Amino acid sequence: MEKSAKELSGKIALVTGGTKGIGKAIAEKLAFEGATVVVTARKPPEGKIEHHFIAADFTDSSDITSLAETMVQQYGIPAILINNVGGTSSPAGGFQMLSDEDWGRDIELNLMASIRLDKAIVPKMIGNKSGVVIHISSLNGKIPLYQSNFSYGVMKSALNAYSKTLANEVAGHGIRVNTVSPGMVRTTAMESFLQSYAKSIGKTVTEAAQQIMDGLGGVPLNRLAEPEEIASLVAFLVSDGAAYITGANMLADGGTYPAV
Repeated sequence: MEKSAKELSGKIALVTGGTKGIGKAIAEKLAFEGATVVVTARKPPEGKIEHHFIAADFTDSSDITSLAETMVQQYGIPAILINNVGGTSSPAGGFQMLSDEDWGRDIELNLMASIRLDKAIVPKMIGNKSGVVIHISSLNGKIPLYQSNFSYGVMKSALNAYSKTLANEVAGHGIRVNTVSPGMVRTTAMESFLQSYAKSIGKTVTEAAQQIMDGLGGVPLNRLAEPEEIASLVAFLVSDGAAYITGANMLADGGTYPAV
């Protein structure tokens, strides 16, 4: 246990959207492994802040630039960058329900936020000739769910392609870039989404969750993931144990994705 706790000792990690859900679990896991962790969100969480914190709105490009500058000035160049921020408030019901504003919000939060922060941080990693970037995507980026979150899935698919392309470009500079695509994870954001979706289709939350799982083709493990399970995968990918893994999209979906 002592050896494991020092796995990331001396490394600085930046986790976006790191105050709740998957991001919080990742921040806690990286800190346990010895990293100095800085988290971001629009505003500080209520109560005690477990990690270093920088406020940032990832739909505002100037905020992302300011975040990167503050990060480097106060804590140094991160060795680990976790692009976790994302989500959607777009309505269910397919493409005809989506306005230009809906598409715009999903593009900014689920694609451009990562692109902009990478552009600000990765060149500094290149200067150090080392670094790991993880993009938190979604199984929805590989399996379309037009009924529930059309635009979100499209943006995550674009994020997958971007992440792979970036990985190929920077590998020769000592930078590894990987994607993690969770299936359904038990978070407050997922609970809120299921409640909203259930209301829109006139079903219970349990029925709505089952409909989405059925739309994915079923979940062989027959449950939602816990945030800590995603965090464990991320912790491995940023460790030296994953030194030969780059450009990968790692699924954590309970066996859902049907392809070999």
